[in-house]
Amino acid sequence: MSIRVVVADDQALVRRGFAMILRVHPDIEVVAEAGTGLEAIEAARRHRPDVILMDIRMPEMDGLEATSLILQEADWDARVLILTTFDPDEYVYKALRSGASAFVLKDIPPEQLATAVRTVAEGGTLLAPSITRRFIDRFAERRVNTTVAARLERLTGREREIMTAVARGASNAEIAEQLVIGAATVKSHVSSILTKFGLRDRVQIVIFAYESGLVEAGDHDVGH
Repeated sequence: MSIRVVVADDQALVRRGFAMILRVHPDIEVVAEAGTGLEAIEAARRHRPDVILMDIRMPEMDGLEATSLILQEADWDARVLILTTFDPDEYVYKALRSGASAFVLKDIPPEQLATAVRTVAEGGTLLAPSITRRFIDRFAERRVNTTVAARLERLTGREREIMTAVARGASNAEIAEQLVIGAATVKSHVSSILTKFGLRDRVQIVIFAYESGLVEAGDHDVGH
């Protein structure tokens, strides 16, 4: 079964360029294009795509609000991959908070775009350690959300260690090595964390960890 994709960007050349790149791949089907946030929402409702490539700055409604509304409304497993020009502003952090699973730069090499779509469709995220550090350090809210912090009591000691490691940008393999446990055990704990807090993916674990005060911006190393 092919991956169903909606491409949303207010620049027609950019939007059609992404669509053309993706249509080359037989396992990916571009089911619709959208030029505004409202059009993206309508396309999502009509076509129920697996992945939505979403630009941030669009007329009528921006991509952040559209992302939030789509994911709140979706009764299927929709994923949003944010398109960004990598401007040094707070939009990327807000995009992650809105429920997006990942983001890519608009100048992404064509051969990597399809890989990004497949990764997100399979439930993965595109939040590399370097990206975690660059954006979360810059934009994480410094004030602890006490309501979120209180929910940390639900975690076991090991789950706290693993949530901390995820928030600092470590992969499952890196966590397994540093905590001297099996990769399957790490994966099981990550799944447990997602279930306990109703989180969608690792990106939301990162956001939760910072907002709860479990980790602070600038703090990276597992075990500290």
